[in-house]
Amino acid sequence: MHKLVEEVSVSLAKELQNILKYWSTNSIDEVNGGFVGERDHYNNLIPNASKGIILNSRILWSFSAASNHLKTDSYKILCVRSYNYLKTYFNDKNSGGVFWELDAEGNPINTRKQVYAQAFMIYALSEYYMFSKNKEPLIWAIELYELVEKYAKDYIFKGYIEAFNIDWSPIADMRLSDKDENEAKTMNTHLHVLEAYTNLYKVYKNESLKNNLEDLINLFLTKFLNSNNNLNLFFDEQWNLKSSVISFGHDIETAWLLIEAAKVIEDEKLIIETERVAVLIADVFIENGVDIDGGVMNDYEPKNGRLDGDKHWWPQAEALVGLRYAYNITKDEKYLIISTKILNFIQTKIIDKTNGEWFWRVNKEGKLYTSDYKIGMWKAPYHTSRACIVLNK
Repeated sequence: MHKLVEEVSVSLAKELQNILKYWSTNSIDEVNGGFVGERDHYNNLIPNASKGIILNSRILWSFSAASNHLKTDSYKILCVRSYNYLKTYFNDKNSGGVFWELDAEGNPINTRKQVYAQAFMIYALSEYYMFSKNKEPLIWAIELYELVEKYAKDYIFKGYIEAFNIDWSPIADMRLSDKDENEAKTMNTHLHVLEAYTNLYKVYKNESLKNNLEDLINLFLTKFLNSNNNLNLFFDEQWNLKSSVISFGHDIETAWLLIEAAKVIEDEKLIIETERVAVLIADVFIENGVDIDGGVMNDYEPKNGRLDGDKHWWPQAEALVGLRYAYNITKDEKYLIISTKILNFIQTKIIDKTNGEWFWRVNKEGKLYTSDYKIGMWKAPYHTSRACIVLNK
């Protein structure tokens, strides 16, 4: 093993334990059940914070994946707690699918059906099934997959529509968050459908699912990937491009998730092509997305030259994985050297050495934002624990 590979692996094996300890001790909701909705930057609990499906599905995935990776039952109680809460409160027993948001007591307050959310449930349930060997989560994962295929798949122009009302009827505002464009098709949602279907296929060798994964990979290669080896983010229903922003974190995350999808369906041509593309993406990412201090910046708008130099926690984690894949393909040490710089940045600027977990972000100069939460709707152990797991396989 290369010395730099070993150093990163050892460091991240320790960090996985830190992450799991933090979430085991700071996320349990002893009052209302399940997991707390929010802790602030300083780790203070925010009373009566609402509970989001993204946080909760990612918690199930993270503890299940860690249990599978470490071959331990230490987190079984948390996996069961997470699964039972999702099944009892987020599950729409009438129309199918999962709600977007609940109040602190578990009552639905945003019942829209984001395809992104259904994807994360498929991802989490597949992982939990691998750990529990309980058929019930697998059955639910397949039901969600079939709902996405029934209601969200565009059988004319291909791809998946972004969001729906509670009953899967069309919705006017499809945005995942207020930072997003209100467009029918987004790279972000397609990426996580790809990721979810990849995980589901490991335990559900269904021919249609395999074909859908192949279609998704080809959509990334032909629609989302542009001539500059960045990923385009927003499209209308007929694949007319609606934005030019480059998201550095999403680029490098896509690079390795495409390879995993091609591998799981055992398509040699697509494995070769996705590996070729991953290296191209990684090279552009290094050139434009990694700052001199080793931190991964947020995004760039080429139309007006606006660079968002803030360094959020999750692109740092995804960069470690994407660059390792590029090294494994090419054996070029430059990817390991950049990875080591990014890891050093994480350790010095992003990891909270007082309260645990990773801070949300610092600015371009490395100064912390203290207004962002530590646990919340979009802040879960998923990106961080996954990087630790993948880089120790």
